[in-house]
Amino acid sequence: MTVESDVSIPSLNGGTLPGFLVRPEDTAGSAPHPALLMIYEAFGMTAEMRRIARELAAEGYTVLVPDLFARGKIRALCVAATMNAMNTGKGAALGDLESARRWLVGQPTVDGDRIGTIGFCMGGGFALLLADTGLYKVSAPFYGRAPLPLERACPVVGSYGGRDGFIGDYGDELEADLTRNGVPHDVKTYPEAGHSFMTRTEGVSGAIASRTPMHAEYHEASATDAMNRVLTFFREHL
Repeated sequence: MTVESDVSIPSLNGGTLPGFLVRPEDTAGSAPHPALLMIYEAFGMTAEMRRIARELAAEGYTVLVPDLFARGKIRALCVAATMNAMNTGKGAALGDLESARRWLVGQPTVDGDRIGTIGFCMGGGFALLLADTGLYKVSAPFYGRAPLPLERACPVVGSYGGRDGFIGDYGDELEADLTRNGVPHDVKTYPEAGHSFMTRTEGVSGAIASRTPMHAEYHEASATDAMNRVLTFFREHL
């Protein structure tokens, strides 16, 4: 069983940031849980992102998904600024993510020494940036990319789609970089999957995305295998 709530996170940038928190239900004498800072894809706080957070919580992790797009009145500008922060490694989104990590560490049900990060698409890029900060035990990027090399990275479990024209050969480049720098890792590219293979995008947006060079659509076999790999990697490193 899991318990979930909408939360408010004090931000280093000023003000507060909303977020979605889901955690294992406490039982008598239960020890603090490892936790995950989960960073959503460019569609934002969707039902699919909440679904994945719940699945991870059911495996014993407290999961916090900060709503990075909630800052500012014009959503398009907020999305653009967040994407730019992911591409450059500078910007308000990084302060918001650090605020979320600190908030997680302070929760009584969380083991503050066992914090990991997981992200999808845009969030996968952030997960790789955070991997190199020395503040996380493990990072799980899904079809995300960040500048290489990652010389100080924590252990990384990465998942990519072979049909993803947006990411291209980044999965192979990431694996080679992590090998070169002696970082424990499990990076896999799924030849039959495209971008966003972990999530279902319904309606017109989904139909259009599946016909782009990204071939962005849910691929059940790849999604199932990737989640199993991630959970196995988390059990070893987190």
